[in-house]
Amino acid sequence: MAAPKSGLGDMADVKEAIRNQGEIVRKLKQEKADPEKISEEVQKLLSLKEQLGDAKPQKFQLKTPKGTRDYNPRQMAIREGVFKTIINCFKRHGAETIDTPVFELKETLTGKYGEDAKLIYDLADQGGEILSLRYDLTVPFARYLAMNKISTIKRYHIAKVYRRDNPAMTRGRYREFYQCDFDIAGQYDLMIPDAECVKIVAEILSELNVGDFIIKLNNRLLLDGMFAVCGVPEDKFRTICSAVDKLDKTFWEDVRSEMVDEKGLAPEVADRIGEYVRLNGQLELVEQLMQDEQMMKNKMARQGLEEMKLLLTYCQLFGVLNKVSFDLSLARGLDYYTGVIYEAILTSTAEKAQTDGADKNESVGVGSVAGGGRYDGLVGMFDPKGKKVPCVGVSIGIERLFSIMEAKAEASEGKVRTTETQVYVASGQKNMLEERMKLCNLLWEGGIKTELSYKKNPKLLNQFQYAEEHGIPFLAIIGEQELKDGVVKVRNTSTREEETFPREKLLEEIRTRVSSS
Repeated sequence: MAAPKSGLGDMADVKEAIRNQGEIVRKLKQEKADPEKISEEVQKLLSLKEQLGDAKPQKFQLKTPKGTRDYNPRQMAIREGVFKTIINCFKRHGAETIDTPVFELKETLTGKYGEDAKLIYDLADQGGEILSLRYDLTVPFARYLAMNKISTIKRYHIAKVYRRDNPAMTRGRYREFYQCDFDIAGQYDLMIPDAECVKIVAEILSELNVGDFIIKLNNRLLLDGMFAVCGVPEDKFRTICSAVDKLDKTFWEDVRSEMVDEKGLAPEVADRIGEYVRLNGQLELVEQLMQDEQMMKNKMARQGLEEMKLLLTYCQLFGVLNKVSFDLSLARGLDYYTGVIYEAILTSTAEKAQTDGADKNESVGVGSVAGGGRYDGLVGMFDPKGKKVPCVGVSIGIERLFSIMEAKAEASEGKVRTTETQVYVASGQKNMLEERMKLCNLLWEGGIKTELSYKKNPKLLNQFQYAEEHGIPFLAIIGEQELKDGVVKVRNTSTREEETFPREKLLEEIRTRVSSS
């Protein structure tokens, strides 16, 4: 029996501690507390019981950690298709790519995310640098620009990020997930890069065919000006902004209650904010707000409205005005935004029903599927001289989009190919392994994606079935007669038609058929 830990005295103290800890666990379970908190307290209880030699051996449960998942080949094929669409769009707009470490110095991430900072994963101190897993790709990008003294770049970055969030996995919300970011850094004329980012979001969502969507637009300068006009103290701007940011997830009454009861805002100030955040529209709303004397007296609000007017004009030129909405309820809670902000929301209900069985009357399915904005001050936070590099960017919510695409694939009867194999080398006769291997090598060296059976003498029917099940479009069939004649038989898997070609012309014939299939 292990001796009790110092500080607990004798075994009676240990037993008393076990009783108290047991009460804590029971109370948490009755209150249906956060499962993570319950698990934490259960571990404490088990540690105490170990001191009495009382703990039962815990059965190891084979599972992925909370908020993570595995992807099978079919899911990965769908996923790669989504990535390809997104990357092609980024490249079409002239972006180059970079990569950064999956963890950063903790101080790099500190003070950049407002109330969301509590979601950052801190790594255990290993006796060296204090590190945290990256929360997004934007702050590492700003650090990269400042560290390498880069003032102009158009880049995309696709990589995993980590958040200690409460996962809702059927809705595409995880603790480990990919972000697909596109950012333009540099000193350019007003709203031109910002409008291109909005265009990119519209292109990607349209090409993925995920259903109807709307891209909400707003401006942090306008929001801050609005808060000032409504009477919000300047030191409460960010915290009130975080409350407004919850309007896409909850009702105004809940947000108002948070502002007044939790954040100490005067009720009449909250009510004035409520009048503004209910407004949405397009250029006509800009004109309406420009008639608001109080707003136009405020420098930030006036500048924000002028920027919004220009942005909406450029959206019209880029052909996406019908996809955007100027929405004063959009806030985006991250502290580093300084100007235009935007967020894409799916408005169709079909994908929502497939994805999580949600109430069809809800206006939002899997929530935001893309978001971003302008952050002109972030790079300067890392530069020793405070040199600013204006930046604007967008992040595509790949996990949420993938949830929709996966649901659509499940609902359709079409087969999803998990390999790209173009030719399957087959034979119906025995002792042909070496010849199949030679033919396979010929095709590989010719750049043809090729497979063969790993059995010495496979049955021809089994090889045909393999090609059909895996969607392999062609078979290259050889036997003793084909070897004698110096030919190869090519079979079309879908039509089952067969043609014979001289061996030296096989590559050319296969390439022709593969390119047209």
